[in-house]
Amino acid sequence: MLDQVVKFFVVFFVVVEPISLLPLFVSLTEGASEEYRRRMANKAVLLSGAILFLFALFGANFLELMGISLEAFRIFGGLLLFLIALEMVFARESGTRTTSREHAENRQRADISVFPLAFPFIAGPGALATILLWFGPVSITDSPLHWAALFGAVFAVLVIAYVFMRLAGRLMRVIGVTGASVSSRLLGVILGALAVQFVIDGLKGAFG
Repeated sequence: MLDQVVKFFVVFFVVVEPISLLPLFVSLTEGASEEYRRRMANKAVLLSGAILFLFALFGANFLELMGISLEAFRIFGGLLLFLIALEMVFARESGTRTTSREHAENRQRADISVFPLAFPFIAGPGALATILLWFGPVSITDSPLHWAALFGAVFAVLVIAYVFMRLAGRLMRVIGVTGASVSSRLLGVILGALAVQFVIDGLKGAFG
């Protein structure tokens, strides 16, 4: 179980990519007070945590209700994560998170915690797909400790994202845009390999 939890933590960390929040948060809160930054970070993490908790708790039931097998979602989730990995490696604007038009609109918003921070940047499509892939086979009633350990990894990533947002200005001065870009590309390579493994596992489960 420990190996699975550690592997899930790595995958979820790479998908959420808290490092990418640094330039985004600095840009969206430029000129704002420290109180505003703290409030936006708090709300974004709490809301995204609630979304992820609901998906972890009811995601598998939703798939069953819709008649979607876990293998089918594993294949689709792997493909989705692979697209995100490609965007990270080639440093392209992520269409799986937000469009350039939405990004420009967000600069005029007074409250950025819900959109785009909580969704789609923290609890985005990739994060939700990862939650469903990992929590689908784990029942909270049959394996409560395993389920709790997995969500503990989710909580840890959210805490890291919160710390990064709170220290965004100072961290960006240390690592700079180039450092954030290099880190994102390296994480993208890891995510791409894991995404391919998801697809392989899904195909084995469906046709094996």
